[in-house]
Amino acid sequence: MFRRDPTTQALEQVAGVLGVDARTLRPLTRSLYRRGGVLGAALGSQRAMVGLGGVPANGVFELASVTKSFTAALAEALVQGGRLTWDAPLAALGGPLRTLPRFLTARSLATHTAGLPVHPARVALTTFTHFHDPYAPLSARDVLGSARRWARPGGRFGYSNLGVGTLALAVAYATSESADTEGYARALRTWVTAPLHLKVSADPSGVLVAPSGLLGSRAFTGFGPLVGAGGLYGAAGDLLDFVQAHVDERAGGHWKDVQRPAGLPPLLSGVAPGWFVSGSGDVRWHDGVARGTRTGLGFHPASGAAVVVLLRGGAPLVGLRGAVPALLLALLGAGG
Repeated sequence: MFRRDPTTQALEQVAGVLGVDARTLRPLTRSLYRRGGVLGAALGSQRAMVGLGGVPANGVFELASVTKSFTAALAEALVQGGRLTWDAPLAALGGPLRTLPRFLTARSLATHTAGLPVHPARVALTTFTHFHDPYAPLSARDVLGSARRWARPGGRFGYSNLGVGTLALAVAYATSESADTEGYARALRTWVTAPLHLKVSADPSGVLVAPSGLLGSRAFTGFGPLVGAGGLYGAAGDLLDFVQAHVDERAGGHWKDVQRPAGLPPLLSGVAPGWFVSGSGDVRWHDGVARGTRTGLGFHPASGAAVVVLLRGGAPLVGLRGAVPALLLALLGAGG
């Protein structure tokens, strides 16, 4: 008897929940999951989460840039709580934020339209000196200073870890916490993860899945003071619950506020706070790349369908770097 390919079986389970034909996605899925991971989907009361390559379905992964969706949800919770306004200058909050340019707002940072570079300038050096923790030599004060120095008005899209990391520090301060990593972690727990009953955090617990990086490295990626841009950990079930909280608006409605700024790459039709937008159904999604892990999370607003992709193994040096978005969007019906 021939044993069926586990990746094909996992894809069929997820496709069955979503009600889609995923046969053409088999080669892409096999390639992505060659080092193991978790593939999951939810639609209504149906849910499937499958661990592959020895990875348990409840395994906790470093979430990389999927963290940005949580930081935007924190900002939305503060807007709903009267602590923050999406379009007010963050400098008006005072304290360590008072010297930020007046055009820097929560919305501009959450939608990558604040004119900031991807990283603070010194990361060009620390990527080599601190490969697995390139932001470690920076302080929160350094991050805010870099944002003040490099922000440019105009509203053009430019993806920025620095921008969302700055937002995380700002929203932490708006909750009366300190504008640093610990303050962000406490604010996220108080305003987002505890109310939504999620275990996502900057201090992982549970079955932690080791990355698979260069030369077999199993080191996790550090984000230092930019924790709000990529430093959270979580499992597939919590990510699907997080999406459901968006669909039923327990996490607010910020994801509905779509902008279509200049400079969007071809894959994107728009951007909302914490989310990319693609396809005719305006699918919301975000992916992430750490040193030895790739992640993806997306949902279709009209149907409520959600997909999560958690992978061992970083972005390939050659090959399809956009493979995670390709799988997400195809399963959610936005691949075209």
